[in-house]
Amino acid sequence: MHVEDLLRLESLDLTLLWGSPPLLAREINGVTATDLEDPGRFLQRGEIVLSGLVWWSAADEEAKADRFVAALRDAGAAALLAGEETHGTVPEVLVDACRRHGIALLSVPVHTSFRAITDTVYLRQWGDLSRRPADHYALPENVRGELSRLLADGADPDTLLTRAVAHLGAPPCYVLSATGRTIARTPAAPPLPARQAARRLKAAAPFAAAPASTTLRVDPDASPYGQWYLHLPGPVDAPPRMLHEIAEVFAQYRQGLLRRRAAARVPAAELLDLAAAPRPGSALLPAALRACGLPDHGPYTVIAVSMGAAEGAAEAGAEALDELLRHLPGHRFATARLATGGAAAVIATDSGAPGAEAPVPGAPGAGAPAAGAPGAVVATLKGLWPTLGACDDATLPYGGISTPAAGPQELNGALEQARYALTAAVRAGSADGTPQLTAVEDLTTLDALLAGIPADVRTAFGVHALGPLADGTNPSHRMLLETLDTFLAHNGSWARTAEALHLHVNTVHYRIGRVELLTGRDLARLDHKLDLKAALLCR
Repeated sequence: MHVEDLLRLESLDLTLLWGSPPLLAREINGVTATDLEDPGRFLQRGEIVLSGLVWWSAADEEAKADRFVAALRDAGAAALLAGEETHGTVPEVLVDACRRHGIALLSVPVHTSFRAITDTVYLRQWGDLSRRPADHYALPENVRGELSRLLADGADPDTLLTRAVAHLGAPPCYVLSATGRTIARTPAAPPLPARQAARRLKAAAPFAAAPASTTLRVDPDASPYGQWYLHLPGPVDAPPRMLHEIAEVFAQYRQGLLRRRAAARVPAAELLDLAAAPRPGSALLPAALRACGLPDHGPYTVIAVSMGAAEGAAEAGAEALDELLRHLPGHRFATARLATGGAAAVIATDSGAPGAEAPVPGAPGAGAPAAGAPGAVVATLKGLWPTLGACDDATLPYGGISTPAAGPQELNGALEQARYALTAAVRAGSADGTPQLTAVEDLTTLDALLAGIPADVRTAFGVHALGPLADGTNPSHRMLLETLDTFLAHNGSWARTAEALHLHVNTVHYRIGRVELLTGRDLARLDHKLDLKAALLCR
């Protein structure tokens, strides 16, 4: 698809403000929507750039528009599509900047959504299934042609699947995600709970045709968290090649979704950058929320995830988090990688909000009201977390969830809470080797609270609070630490401590006196007891 093709589409109603014929002949390789002043680091060569021009105001100097367009030129952008909604028109300084830097400029009227432009581009890029010679296919030619038209027209996945298997007698059939989420099902297929579906997928390894059922990977190159599966629960009289071609249809459908989601990651990254920034950036949060399709009023819940420090772990975390949140069809959310590592999402936990994507018609939960209470969202995510952890045996997902943020101004604190809870989850999960999802509300003990503190801070506190006793190589100090730990565990009872350690009470008095001398603490005081208890937990 080329830039000039967009101008020919009456449904989009775009207007050319500037662009020479060679610029309009440029091929479009993708779409990015952004309102950053310098979007260069988010762009790929050949992409068209959609901007609502929130970054510009009438009081700005011409140089600001010039810098924006120069970033597009340096990144190799195919064209700039500027929205008219923010300012009522596209500023002349932007037209002049595009002329200077050789970037085609199209205006987007208020009644044309950026989503419509994105969908148009990616639907055109999917191509036609019937381009290859007929002898390369097992699917009948009329079926291939129909599926090609449905893909190009943006048909929903239920329709695609139903038409794809109609010539097989319309058997029960599903397209399932890695966590058992139903993406599509035929009318003959009953609703399938996610946990039951996930168990079926796990039992179907190595995903080859079997007499009782058939389960095929839709896209062999997809990650464990982003994989889809074509699942026929009963026997079907069809050659494997034909089923693989049906799976290929959904591979193309899935690629289109991924391109659209990749475009949505740009404003989501901007939102999380603002949420992580100091308070002066908070005035921009309402506009950033709207750019992500989120309401500019709360409540919101923030979740942060980590897949470790390996290469690609941040992208895997974003994909896993995105898949997890798709189990909440009644809630909108924005997911992106964090600049500091890992990934995070802002979830609008207001009741009855439309989904981030339209729920799959006929899928479990589609059309049902969302559980509006933030606590219900947390409970749902915790219930799904073991299923997410089972997707890939090579990695363990860890997550942290904030308390509800009442409005945009509280997103900074919510993100910090989610990160803190994530640190606690990593520490707890590393101890027993299981994936963990920890909410801030779970941190109800001193040990749990301290678990969220970074390891280097914990170590420093323990060393300074325990003083010489922190030297674990000294046998005498290890003996004193054991006595201190037992003494605190028995609420400072001399007799019970002596009984537990099989010592005389006078020996306990002597050892505790040594502890007080070496640490400078008075164990008759509650605050000093708490200090040393925390120091022991931080070892």
